Amino acid sequence: MNSEFAVELKNIHKQFGVRKILRGVNIKVNKGETMVFLGGSGTGKSVSIRHVVGLLEPDIGNVFIDGEEMSFASEKKRKKLRANMGLLFQSGALINWLSVYENVALPLKELQLADENEIHTRVIEKLRWLDLIPAKDLFPANISGGMKKRVGLARSLITNPTLLMYDEPTSGLDPVMSQVINELVVRLKNELGVTQIVVTHDMNSAYYIADRITFLYKGQVLYVGSPDDIKNSDNPIIQQFITGKTEGPMQIDAQDISKK
Repeated sequence: MNSEFAVELKNIHKQFGVRKILRGVNIKVNKGETMVFLGGSGTGKSVSIRHVVGLLEPDIGNVFIDGEEMSFASEKKRKKLRANMGLLFQSGALINWLSVYENVALPLKELQLADENEIHTRVIEKLRWLDLIPAKDLFPANISGGMKKRVGLARSLITNPTLLMYDEPTSGLDPVMSQVINELVVRLKNELGVTQIVVTHDMNSAYYIADRITFLYKGQVLYVGSPDDIKNSDNPIIQQFITGKTEGPMQIDAQDISKK
């Protein structure tokens, strides 16, 4: 089934014990766009991503990937939907005892998606695309944090996904390497047409890469708009967040958390 949306979250509620994380989240991600999830810690950004991947089931609501339901689907169907997804973890999540080449090749080998010749061709292609050929025989302990992110990205791309998700892709990187990652995200959209969802707290990154931004607050979607829309919003919660001010309506959340 085809849909005009790559991803659709409909009225998603999720609670862990007595803590309500998502309270009726509705998000539509267009095909080929880069959607950034913004919001304070604990507002439901990463939990929303886990619902998209099918790692969590909603208490109420439905998740659709290209018009097909991910929530409550059979494992066979989930596997099919996940085959078109890539996920870049915050740390890169590389396996320390495997070389850069072996880390990137791993998904193809585990899923038995290609023979050795094709695996080699595809791995070299992705390493070359990300300027990683000189590092192909190195191990994660011998490469920089920025290079680890690029290796993780190469591994996410090795199955040629149509949907790519990132969890804090610029976290822990210096400004120059952060911009390298930002430019790669833009390049993926422009050259490969990949739909992307990015969870970040990095405002410079959000403004640079996003087609649209979804701002989550207290488990709900507070605002959806372009980077310029967000910058010019008169909502005091959004303005406090994007300017990093310590005083404002978001202060109430910190007080509530400290009392628990």
